Amino acid sequence: MSRSVQAQTQVDASYESPAEAALLSRPEGVGYHVIANATTQSLLVKGDQERLEWSLEDDSNTLTLRWPQRSAPPLPALLAAIEGAFTFHPATVAIRLRLPSVVHANLCAAGIAVKDNQGELWAYAELFWQLPTLWLTSPSLRAYPQQPILTNGKRHPRRPPRPSGTVYQRHIPWLDATVSFRVLDLALDLERFNRWMNDPVVAHFWEEQGDLEQHRERLESTLQNPSVLPLIGCIDGEPFGYFETYWAKEDRIGAYYAADDFDRGWHVLIGEAAFRGRPYVAAWMPSLSHYLFLDDCRTQRLVIEPRVDNAKMLRNLAQCGYAHVKAFDFPHKRAMLGMQLREHFFNERSWIPLPPHPGSAPRPDPRFTL
Repeated sequence: MSRSVQAQTQVDASYESPAEAALLSRPEGVGYHVIANATTQSLLVKGDQERLEWSLEDDSNTLTLRWPQRSAPPLPALLAAIEGAFTFHPATVAIRLRLPSVVHANLCAAGIAVKDNQGELWAYAELFWQLPTLWLTSPSLRAYPQQPILTNGKRHPRRPPRPSGTVYQRHIPWLDATVSFRVLDLALDLERFNRWMNDPVVAHFWEEQGDLEQHRERLESTLQNPSVLPLIGCIDGEPFGYFETYWAKEDRIGAYYAADDFDRGWHVLIGEAAFRGRPYVAAWMPSLSHYLFLDDCRTQRLVIEPRVDNAKMLRNLAQCGYAHVKAFDFPHKRAMLGMQLREHFFNERSWIPLPPHPGSAPRPDPRFTL
């Protein structure tokens, strides 16, 4: 049975902000429309009952987000403003924050901001994009406690109960749409899953064609496995693909590398032909990686094992931050072990795929120059 990732066209979705750009942000479950105007260097954050204006000043060396009032801004609105600033300036590593001093300590304690030696307040993309409250619909207040257990002779931590409903959502600027992942619902998704599995493009890689009853049994088995979380990917609420995420320690891949307790892996099929192609790969692949890193802060690595001859997928993975570690042999296929490091994902801002730098040099980091 082959569950490698389906071939896609090469990712190239670098995003440059126009004179006016918009974003839908959802910090702490509160919806805000964020609108940036490059001409006036302003940022407007609009909620159901709020209309908050900021200045967003870009002097070519430093991006500064300034709150013009003496009173502190609402925290969700501040988070939306910072997300908007980073989204509209995707190459930016750090944003200087000009805010009332009364909020500084709380922002630093939460990892939202950092003070430098001169007392300046900065938001770092690498830290900010690890804040689960902006993208997870029901983020855990703390990591699930650890208890080692055995499953089929494999020692691993007990896994948390499976969530339900939508678990992640993120607005994608180049699509002007929201990518979301929700937990598979057997009653709602069985017929769709069956249709997707019998699509010739999908069947070429997954080799799981069958009738409705076969796929019912297959999904029932998947839903009974505590180490697997099956997800349906949606764009603006329209389902487009199936994502099977798993804990690597208990999975078959754990026998082929030194899997850590909280490594995660994934398989994918894109069932709707209209959502295959570069702009969509660039949206769902980094978003899935982002979700898996946010879901448990102890997850340091993501793994994937596409077929070694799947050249298009290997290129996509590389542009989304996955290293090609080694080729190896499963009983049913020769695979490439792909791996994404948590540090690389957030330090290199891999949520927006960009062309690789010459010589794979890392992007400049102002932490060492500020």
